[in-house]
Amino acid sequence: MNPTPPVSSHAASSARPSVVQLAIKEKAALYAAYIPLFTEGGVFIPTTRGYQLGDDIYVLLTLPEDIQRYPLAGKVAWVTPPRAAGNRTQGVGVRFPSDEKSHLLKIKIEEILGAHLASDRPTQTI
Repeated sequence: MNPTPPVSSHAASSARPSVVQLAIKEKAALYAAYIPLFTEGGVFIPTTRGYQLGDDIYVLLTLPEDIQRYPLAGKVAWVTPPRAAGNRTQGVGVRFPSDEKSHLLKIKIEEILGAHLASDRPTQTI
């Protein structure tokens, strides 16, 4: 009998999530990047890297007029492919996790945006 090593499907699924730094310097850029459609909140990240829906992604987010970086362990929930209709920027929408830190970040972003949230100006995702 020849013992064979066990095949681990965990190895493929345990790939480390990519780390992306996103520094948003202006309120208009935050409006364009924020995704209020996601219950937990989310943010659009311009990137040419190929992501799939559900991919883990670790984001270090900096907001306008704020020196703090907010870490998020999110999931890709939106993909804008290259050469998308309407000259949309290629990138991914990252859904915030449903934890307390992310909830507080969502509140902070919505406070910064204030009345802009009700605007009908186009964003990066819709």
